[in-house]
Amino acid sequence: MTYDIVLIGNYTKDTIVSPSGVRQVDGGGFNYGAHVAAMMGLKTAAVTRLAKEDRRVVERLQQLGVNVYPVWTPASTCLELRYPTSDPDQRTITVSASAGPFTVDQVRTLSARAFLLNGSFRGEIPLEVIAELRRKPALLAADLQAFLREMGPDGVLRVTPWPERDAVLSQLDVLKADAVEAEALTGERDPAAAACRIAAWGPREIVITHRDGVLVLAEDRLHAAPFCPRELRGRSGRGDTCIAAYLCRRLEGASPWKATLWAAAVTSLKLEAEGPLRATRAQVEQRLAENYEG
Repeated sequence: MTYDIVLIGNYTKDTIVSPSGVRQVDGGGFNYGAHVAAMMGLKTAAVTRLAKEDRRVVERLQQLGVNVYPVWTPASTCLELRYPTSDPDQRTITVSASAGPFTVDQVRTLSARAFLLNGSFRGEIPLEVIAELRRKPALLAADLQAFLREMGPDGVLRVTPWPERDAVLSQLDVLKADAVEAEALTGERDPAAAACRIAAWGPREIVITHRDGVLVLAEDRLHAAPFCPRELRGRSGRGDTCIAAYLCRRLEGASPWKATLWAAAVTSLKLEAEGPLRATRAQVEQRLAENYEG
């Protein structure tokens, strides 16, 4: 079988600490993204690593029609995401356990129109896995956090120098980053300037999320759309949801501009609640009409 999209990333058991309280959430970029792809009706697969005690995440995706390829590990990746203020771009992430890195064997037999790498920090997706995926006739997309963030001795994820930058970025078709990560990589505070710098290193399309919306550089043009949530309750998974929505809409044949609007509408609905997107396609289309196409 050839899938429309395969999402690759560790499940993360998230403890979210913010001014509004402490919550436990089933996270992982692959999880957020797979919910989006399933909502859109694409043939979707997910490759992940997690402990058997968290198999409910696999079962939930299977109920949505996603084919899941799990590797069971002694522990799931466990993160604490601490938001000290109401600014969703400012957070500290601490790792207390890891499900470990992916292997070539986990992806060798899979076929898809697009692969999306959703690692949480450096080391989860080795260069040999990227090389294996690049040999396939498919789009290759990735989240910058999978490579830019490194776990320190205290478990805190920090942005550190990235020696493999050119080796990775030269292999990618699409790259997603948030504004903080884009600035750390390029030195450019302006997301548009950062996107242009990143494009010079290889990726053809750049998706940058920030507290107010999403900016896309594609086909030598910049596109921007605001997020319009009616309330802000689910910051974690914002970027994972946004890049999946954008990439899936592009796979459906939409232009970069239309895909940008779609991604903004999908992400707005996700921001209204903790956890993966629960909205239907009809609800997304209604939000699109009300806030973006009116």
